[in-house]
Amino acid sequence: MFGFGQLISILKKSPKKIVFTEGSDPRILEAASRLLAGTFLHPILVGNAQEIAVAAEEAGFNIRGAEIIDPANYDRLDEMIEMFCELRKGKGVTPEQARDILSQANYFGTMLVKMGVADALLGGATYSTADTVRPALQLIKTKPENTIVSSCFIMVRPAATGENEVLAMGDCAINIHPSEDELVEIAGETAACARIFGVDPKVAFLSYSTFGSGKGEDVDKVRHAAEKAMAKYPELPIAGELQFDAAVSPRVARTKCPGNEVAGHANTFIFPDINAGNIGYKIAQRLGNFEAYGPILLGLNAPINDLSRGCNAAEVYSMAIITAALA
Repeated sequence: MFGFGQLISILKKSPKKIVFTEGSDPRILEAASRLLAGTFLHPILVGNAQEIAVAAEEAGFNIRGAEIIDPANYDRLDEMIEMFCELRKGKGVTPEQARDILSQANYFGTMLVKMGVADALLGGATYSTADTVRPALQLIKTKPENTIVSSCFIMVRPAATGENEVLAMGDCAINIHPSEDELVEIAGETAACARIFGVDPKVAFLSYSTFGSGKGEDVDKVRHAAEKAMAKYPELPIAGELQFDAAVSPRVARTKCPGNEVAGHANTFIFPDINAGNIGYKIAQRLGNFEAYGPILLGLNAPINDLSRGCNAAEVYSMAIITAALA
């Protein structure tokens, strides 16, 4: 089962570079200092080198060895501007406009990933999810087989056996009212992400109904999405629509849906909308004592992830490892 040691072992075999768009933030500096003490992940800090050095010294963090790239003084800026204009040619972006946009750390950092300077990006400690997702959508874009960016949370809780209990929950952060087809895509991406963290996915499409016990458009949407997902991913154990108790309790499953291989044993949960997903993962976090890692953005051509503005340095460090492990 999942442990950060496993991800670090993977990264040690193939070290990655990760961009932090808020290079002078004390939380970023602390996490970068911790990463530099290892040999598995190389931080790139975006910002003014002198400001970052002063901030690190004042906070007492050793960031010697970190690469610092200043958008105002980057030797490949002309190349970046040219590529940016090509990527945004449909919007008629001029080089002057591109230069102005690329002075923003979120766009500049995303272009470093696009240019192959870095493998992944982590941002959002001081700005919104939208400000992380927008440049990613415009520049990194979704994978050819994907139509949306979605997200999942990896939920981890120590178990009495000594192994961590690990669950995946999607989409709890990005898509407000996903369609049937979008739920199918979310399920496939969430299951693939779950595997990276040691989960053998058993996917439950959640509802207030179990196999027709409730009625309504919302139930129909989830049921149809589950049926489409079963057809699209025949290798995945999938069930739906299921109430949460039928999804996780073998006793309840024996009563409500006897003989179903997923019911009672689900570990990968697809919520019908962002309301249910956001509430659900936070209940697990606050009342179930799960650690919540995410939101992990899914469906992009490169790993780009968003931090909570309330994050601490430990969370930055953890999300950096998770993000790089997706590269």
